[in-house]
Amino acid sequence: MLALALVLAALQQPAAVPVTLPPQVGDTSPFRRLVLAAPGLMREGSGMPGPRYWQQRADYTIRASLDTATHSIAGAETIRYANNSPDTLRYLWLQLDQNIYKASSRGASLNPTDARFAGRGFEGGYTIEYLRAVRRSGQAAGRIPLATTLNGTMMRAELDRPLAPGGRAELELAYRFEVPEHGSDRMGREQFPGGWLYEIAQWYPRVAVYDDVRGWNTEQYLGQGEFYLEYGDFDVAITVPRGFLVAATGTLANPLQVLTATQRARLARAVRSDTTIAIVSKAEVGQAATRPAGASPTLTWHFTAKNVRDVAWAAAANFIWDASGYDGALIQSFYPPEANPDWARSTEYARHSIKHYSEKWFRYPYPTAINVAGPVGGMEYPMIVFCGYRAGDRGLFGVTTHELGHEWFPMVVGSNERLYAWMDEGFNSFINIYSALAFYHDATPQGRGVPAQWAQFAASGQDEPPILAADRVNPRLLGQIEYNKPATGLYLLRQHILADTARFDAAFREYIRRWAYRHPTPADFFRTMEDGLGEDLSWFWRGWFYRTDVVDQAVDSVRTRTDSTGTTAALFLSSPGALPMPVDLRIGYANGAADDVRLPVEIWFQGNRYVYERKVPAEVVKVQIDPGQNFPDVRRGNNVWVKP
Repeated sequence: MLALALVLAALQQPAAVPVTLPPQVGDTSPFRRLVLAAPGLMREGSGMPGPRYWQQRADYTIRASLDTATHSIAGAETIRYANNSPDTLRYLWLQLDQNIYKASSRGASLNPTDARFAGRGFEGGYTIEYLRAVRRSGQAAGRIPLATTLNGTMMRAELDRPLAPGGRAELELAYRFEVPEHGSDRMGREQFPGGWLYEIAQWYPRVAVYDDVRGWNTEQYLGQGEFYLEYGDFDVAITVPRGFLVAATGTLANPLQVLTATQRARLARAVRSDTTIAIVSKAEVGQAATRPAGASPTLTWHFTAKNVRDVAWAAAANFIWDASGYDGALIQSFYPPEANPDWARSTEYARHSIKHYSEKWFRYPYPTAINVAGPVGGMEYPMIVFCGYRAGDRGLFGVTTHELGHEWFPMVVGSNERLYAWMDEGFNSFINIYSALAFYHDATPQGRGVPAQWAQFAASGQDEPPILAADRVNPRLLGQIEYNKPATGLYLLRQHILADTARFDAAFREYIRRWAYRHPTPADFFRTMEDGLGEDLSWFWRGWFYRTDVVDQAVDSVRTRTDSTGTTAALFLSSPGALPMPVDLRIGYANGAADDVRLPVEIWFQGNRYVYERKVPAEVVKVQIDPGQNFPDVRRGNNVWVKP
């Protein structure tokens, strides 16, 4: 009975009043810490490579010949692959970039035949004649055919035995392909009155990168994204018609066989000269005297290159060739007589670029830097770049200094261009700003890097995050998203957010030094910069690189009060845009005087409204945010308050 009574009593109690809980959300502040991959012994929290950092290595010996009748290349290649990882590998992935020119390729489905990143008017692709492992025992060498699986522009090679950590594998293969006339604006050929001019790249099967972040990197070559490659040494021999000159990555190893005594003497002078010296003048183009005597219809040019991630070359019978020197490096230009006359300044432009980047950021490490005029509008490879032969004036300087800037990003700092185009195109476009300012003695940037110009684009609603892989960006917007936006962001950070160029430069140089000849990720860059700057820039990295947040700052109102201590003005500011920024204010007074004030970005810690108070010497009649238009504010109509 007692238990029943307790139950009845409980039922007679008044019902409990529901408790309303406050909203429960995570940290959504733009200042929350940016989530990055966990640091460790491979990649440290400071942004440095860790004590157990490793990367693979691939050395190549290549023997190739150019058949100008069929526009085809036939090559035999030996790859010596070093497994420096802690993993046992049972297969290797090779990049077969020429397969993008097969009609059935994924790239062909994305790029119409007349598109920039397509191949035109032919059915291309690699023919692999054999692939085999080489097994050495003393002086003897056995060769074992390897099974392969083709996947578009990637090929998997099954090793005949597992490759243990610290092990080495040696592979041989033979291949051939037809050179496209237009090869995705990265390679190709064009006929001039003096004959065909060839710009040759992606011309040998290359080992894909195996790294600690993703294992095998097997993204298809679709045309818009570029490349991610291992470093190694190259020994390359290229056989061409006797009348041709060849420019290539690396040091010419057999000048006695392929150059005349006059050319060798001129080159020796040029490397010590800070002015341009003709190696083959316009009047000498196509003359028999420009080629060594001999009966053979062909010559083989032999080049060697140390610790590079790729090799490219160009060949033609009608090259004008000139050169100069800088700090031991031979600066060279090769261009046909039909090129824009401003190509006569190409070596001057190239020398300035190599000198400027060396002195400002990181010393140029290679023995030569070459600019070639041809059908390719602008493309970079170690020690050699291709620029459009029609370019002239500032356009030629711009493409030259841009493509040569790539010798730092990604040729020295070996980022993954396929996934993170902004880490080479954006960084390079950023350093181009200062190269152009130095060459033309301009006071402000022209084109890329101007915050006000970026604001106009951002306000259009077309912006995309630079963190997207290049192939995922709208092709019409690639230049804005992967080149201009990162360049503008770094310029903004250096010049106007930090407003301390020396501190920025030291941190950026440290990033290059730490990751030279290595494979950095975005996290490694962000951490290195913060480590060197002494700043948590999560708000900036997230808003600028991972999102499409915009800057919009406003002066909402101004109030004043006067007491025995004087007059105090309260400025009611807001940041309707999702990307916070420091605030530059100009306060104008009735007596005609004005004060300039810098408020740090931290004023937005508590939200997007802030009241700034200060003593004022006279009546406030005008307040303006960012009077110098140094920040990419998308709506300037709310930047100014004027006393009614």
